Amino acid sequence: MKVFLFTLVLSFLINGIAQPVVPFVDFNNYFRVFENNNFRTIEMQPIISYQAGDEFVAYMDNRENLRIFDGKERKDVTNMNIKFSISDHLLAYNVGPTLNIWDAGKLRTLTYFSKNYVVKDSIIVYEDTRYNSVNVYYNKQTYPLYTITGELYMPTAIGDNIVAFKDNGSFYKVFYRGQIYDLGVWNNEIDFKAGCDILCFNDPTQRSFALFEKGEFLDVESQYMKKYKSGRGFIVYEDLNGNLWHYKDGEKTELSNFSPSFWEVQDDMVIWGENNYVFSFSNGEKKEVCNFIPKDYLLKNGAFAFRNIAGGVSAFVNGKVEEITLQGDSEYSIYGNVVLVKLFNKSYIVLKNGEKFFSL
Repeated sequence: MKVFLFTLVLSFLINGIAQPVVPFVDFNNYFRVFENNNFRTIEMQPIISYQAGDEFVAYMDNRENLRIFDGKERKDVTNMNIKFSISDHLLAYNVGPTLNIWDAGKLRTLTYFSKNYVVKDSIIVYEDTRYNSVNVYYNKQTYPLYTITGELYMPTAIGDNIVAFKDNGSFYKVFYRGQIYDLGVWNNEIDFKAGCDILCFNDPTQRSFALFEKGEFLDVESQYMKKYKSGRGFIVYEDLNGNLWHYKDGEKTELSNFSPSFWEVQDDMVIWGENNYVFSFSNGEKKEVCNFIPKDYLLKNGAFAFRNIAGGVSAFVNGKVEEITLQGDSEYSIYGNVVLVKLFNKSYIVLKNGEKFFSL
């Protein structure tokens, strides 16, 4: 019985954390959110701005206070008018040169001498002018990447939890899960594509197409690839003949041999256009999404939202295409795997797990 109760509580906590917070401003200028299948008003006075990740929303209220709502409660961060940036899990903001962060409900200061910084899902990369260094915050710890004597510069590529950078001796290295791995010395820039747990690049030493994964550098192809991107634990690349390939855990899968008109990678999904059809690949499955090329689209996590043939919004989630609205020029966004659509009258439709919810 104790094991059952522990499993039940653990499942509840995991599901609770996974619930996205979906923010919007309604026709009354109330700041509201959709979470746990309900609409909730957070602020009745007009707000100045907001940014949202998967787990929380940060916003400046009408008094220029920075606040956070994490799906459970509203928290005050600072009463100063500041600039801030967030990812799905982290928030960073400056008070003058002081760089502060919010991580899992707790505030802390990274440096009192900050300059530029980048916020990603699991890391924050920032410049510290006191020591003329570039550091990374990961898993509640700070790690130095490099210190230079000249002008500070940010790393070559920053992924969700991985960083490729060149130190002041032109030595390329990779930071991953608290460790730094040496790659080699080159004077020219290398075009790294960093995702989550993986990055890929054309290797100038071996003249091959390579990747970094799980602490190792591996060759994927014996020659350069003309285009490549990284997702969450996989890479996708287009070879010199226009064929599209997917690589994960040592296994290569050909996605298309028809020279795709476009292709995109984000988080867990790949989409591409082929002979006026759009296909997706995720969880090892290739599926046809629609028989036209959308005018615009968004891709995040396991959701693909796009402009349908009528000018409205449809979405491909959990292997199914759902028509959300036929109303033309509707705005849309993705939080987690939830799609939010704004209609012309500032009412909203939320698509979650195949079910539609309508704001009042």
